[in-house]
Amino acid sequence: MPHLHIEYSPGLAQRVDVREVCRAAHGVMTASALFPLAGIRIRAFAADHCIVADDHPDNDFLAMTLSVGSGRFQSDLQAAGEQLFSAVQQMLAGPLSTPHFALSLEIREIDAALSWKDTPIHARLSKQ
Repeated sequence: MPHLHIEYSPGLAQRVDVREVCRAAHGVMTASALFPLAGIRIRAFAADHCIVADDHPDNDFLAMTLSVGSGRFQSDLQAAGEQLFSAVQQMLAGPLSTPHFALSLEIREIDAALSWKDTPIHARLSKQ
């Protein structure tokens, strides 16, 4: 269950191709043996309303939350997080070169006893 949620300020979409950011994240996640392909989900949403820091009109943000099932070593998650963060940093080099941008990533582990799934995608991809 590697699900990446990306939330960003609406103005960012005028400066960055958010779909390409998603593709860069997907490339990192699919290259990692840590994340099963069938479980990868990447979703990006602009915040309808937001105030960033001092509410300067040029301020933008992109916040990522990666939710994963429990059972992985913290060191493996940390390495994967560093690779993911680095790939997205590269995609956002322009905004990051300004004093009006914030980028973040948090990894959360989901307790298997508190997570329900019904995913025929896994069966389909396991036949390939």
